Amino acid sequence: MITTALGDAATVVNVGAGTGSYEPLDRHVVAVEPSPTMFRQRPPGAAPVIRATAEHLPFPDGSFDAALALLTIHHWADWRLGLDELRRVADRCVIFTFDRRLHDRFWLIDEYVPAAAATAGIQGAPAIDEIAAHLGGARVVVIPVHHDCTDGFGWAYWRRPERYLDPGATRAISLLAQLPAAERDAGLARLADDLATGRWHDRHRDLMALDAVDGGYRLVVG
Repeated sequence: MITTALGDAATVVNVGAGTGSYEPLDRHVVAVEPSPTMFRQRPPGAAPVIRATAEHLPFPDGSFDAALALLTIHHWADWRLGLDELRRVADRCVIFTFDRRLHDRFWLIDEYVPAAAATAGIQGAPAIDEIAAHLGGARVVVIPVHHDCTDGFGWAYWRRPERYLDPGATRAISLLAQLPAAERDAGLARLADDLATGRWHDRHRDLMALDAVDGGYRLVVG
């Protein structure tokens, strides 16, 4: 879906690139990432990375055919300024983000870590219509989360709750990683207990019949 949204763009800047998830391999990509920890984790052969923030991109106007911002906009200090910068340096913007009205109605948040809805990362997520309007009108595409999703973002394991007990998975999900450790550990301990006793499956047996759900994830293309 991201590749389709990029269309024929030959040059791409990936802003808030992290470790490079979703970066296209068939185009010229430059990554932008402010965190040294994140760019040290980029795999060998990944696109070259520049340490900078979305709000201050070190490129001339119109440097790229397209700009990507993938599950990052909710971490920006000023998302409007960041989008202005994306529009300045690229002809097309492809934003992968989430609609909080759906994203926060998740059993993991509701039942085990309710404080996650108030973390800085989730609180910083702008409304989808605000993003589209700021881009001067944009196309919004629903991204369903399939039951066997391997991407590891917040809703990825909605039908495989035991995965949220894996410390590696927890570290990769910002809504969990940003919680105070005691609060996160207590919530996940309750989840472990509910899985062991069968309470989770009793409450959510309807989910086991679904192949995909709408967790609020959206692609905004402008």
